[in-house]
Amino acid sequence: MIEGSHTLRNERRDFVEWHRGRKPYVFWALDIETEAVRQKLAAAARHLDGLLLDGYARQPHITLEICGFAGQEPTAADEFGPDHLQAQIEALRQAAPPPFDIEIGELDSFNSAPYLALNKGSEAIAEIRRCLARGGAMRLYGDYVSHVTVGLYADAWLADEVNALLAAFPASVALWQRIESVSLMGYDPSEIGGALRRLGAFQLDSRDMVWHEWNRVTP
Repeated sequence: MIEGSHTLRNERRDFVEWHRGRKPYVFWALDIETEAVRQKLAAAARHLDGLLLDGYARQPHITLEICGFAGQEPTAADEFGPDHLQAQIEALRQAAPPPFDIEIGELDSFNSAPYLALNKGSEAIAEIRRCLARGGAMRLYGDYVSHVTVGLYADAWLADEVNALLAAFPASVALWQRIESVSLMGYDPSEIGGALRRLGAFQLDSRDMVWHEWNRVTP
């Protein structure tokens, strides 16, 4: 549930002071775009009608770790190079985490965004995240909570009222999802809540990295 007195307001603008023209912003995630997940997210968004920022178009996913902006010779803390990515892939190959199941549960919320909580699968996710850590550290700051984002709050709404609405979301049968790969994804940081690009996927059964759009990302 939301902590504090209000939700955090999101705004639709180009945060050029952050991305400085660089794109895409790259991260590791579980790609869980299925019709069942989409329907559950749509039901949650309808339940929160009027509270969310328009135009949220990101495919259902669970963020695991961020890489940052890609570059052959990174010069900033929020950039990464080929060696960083290759080390993460090799760590996944060495650890060889198997395919696993997750259970997507009820509606909950951060201060900035509502989400569907993850009931089961956190131990397998934690193992994968350890492979993605470099030098024992993660780039994804803060306390990690596995979740599927519903959208972004459009204004600073009263927390008590939003919490009551979250609690009133109709209970439904938990949604199980089989995870067979770990995806490398990216987005255009000038588009708030814009669609994600599937850059590649590490297959958990074969331990192969299958590339999709990576040649259109690196310089």
